[in-house]
Amino acid sequence: MHDMDIKGAERSNSLEENWMPFTGNRDFKENPRLIIRGEGMYYTDHKGGKVIDGSSALFCSPAGHARPEIAEAVHKQLLENSYSAPFQLGHPGQFELARKVAALLPEPMNHVFFVNSGSEAIDTALKMVMAYHRANGESQRLRFVSRERAYHGVNIGGVSLSGMVKNRETFPVVMPNIVMMRHTWTGKELFCDGRPQQDGVELANDLERHCMTYGGATIAAVFVEPVAGSTGTLVPPVGYLERLREICDRYGILLVFDEVITGFGRLGAPFASQLFGVTPDICTMAKALTNGCIPMGAVACRDEIYETVTDAAPDNAIEFFHGYTYSGHPAACAAGIAALDIYEREGLFRKAADLAPYFAKAVMGLRSHKLVKDIRTIGLMSGVEVHPGAAPGIRGQEMQKAMFWNGCHVKFTGDTGIVAPAFIASEAHVDEIVDRFRYTLDQFAAM
Repeated sequence: MHDMDIKGAERSNSLEENWMPFTGNRDFKENPRLIIRGEGMYYTDHKGGKVIDGSSALFCSPAGHARPEIAEAVHKQLLENSYSAPFQLGHPGQFELARKVAALLPEPMNHVFFVNSGSEAIDTALKMVMAYHRANGESQRLRFVSRERAYHGVNIGGVSLSGMVKNRETFPVVMPNIVMMRHTWTGKELFCDGRPQQDGVELANDLERHCMTYGGATIAAVFVEPVAGSTGTLVPPVGYLERLREICDRYGILLVFDEVITGFGRLGAPFASQLFGVTPDICTMAKALTNGCIPMGAVACRDEIYETVTDAAPDNAIEFFHGYTYSGHPAACAAGIAALDIYEREGLFRKAADLAPYFAKAVMGLRSHKLVKDIRTIGLMSGVEVHPGAAPGIRGQEMQKAMFWNGCHVKFTGDTGIVAPAFIASEAHVDEIVDRFRYTLDQFAAM
């Protein structure tokens, strides 16, 4: 065997070359957790173990794993048109998917711009806001408002809007003119199923104070997750989103909902905006758009935003100087169309709503455990926060790894496990997830 062949053979099972995202690389490569198969509610790990998926992967697979309908649609599309340039060209799938997405959104949100991830959706929304105000002759609107404990992806725009210190401290060169409101978890209402009753208007009035401090006419947009997902299921108090909408309308500020997690049925309605009865001006989405099968995201906007930007440009000119090589990729569109068809045909949004009360009761059954600090739940989404260990986040990280070997995947952020099962889950699946969570808590309590 030649030297090069020997080197290749020695490294054929190496994990070192892959720099993994949001992962302790050294720790993982010493004790890897590899998924070799997914089907329905379950994964199979590289040791042959069965692992129930308690977080819909990363909240993106509500129809479960390995749906043949999506695979067949993508396969068929790749044989017909595997790729065509999205600039100055189109293909039928992107228009069909846009119509399907628009049909799920509240009126008057009928224009959809395709991207490849939630992070790209946020950067696209930022540009959409800038383009709209410029077309309206209000280029002085240079400030953006976000929140503490916000997560809006990992592109520079999203990091600029982020309120999570670990997502910011390594990357200090971000957008200027970002101001932060408080987050909505006050700690006054623990173990809350649904919307907290206190402080909604008071917390939203942070935006009014920013308007008083900087001038409402200088603020371009407010970015909020209707339910802050990645920071541990922070549910908005009663009156909070409604008050934000009032203030935005008063000062001509655009309201942007980041529905990357809450979109496509996670709360039992197509989008959180419909559940809460508050319609934003712009909505970002991703994840469940394709059931997680192919990377894709989108940004939807009110008709007036699209029309203002397009009508401001000369005839036959490009109106919005933005886009990605893979915007509206044919295979991603095929996956999106197939996924949305499954959601409709199987009534999965209704199934999520119907399962939510049982889910909430089951997860709340963990509240008496001595390691559990708080539980927040809404729809098919719950944050189970444990008391920190030696330092914040350490116990949660170790619990996620231990729970995997106990046969359950739950995504942790810091010390909060975010339980968000697929909409195809049965009550028995919910019980299994909660039982494995409790078993892991017991393990750590005995240490």
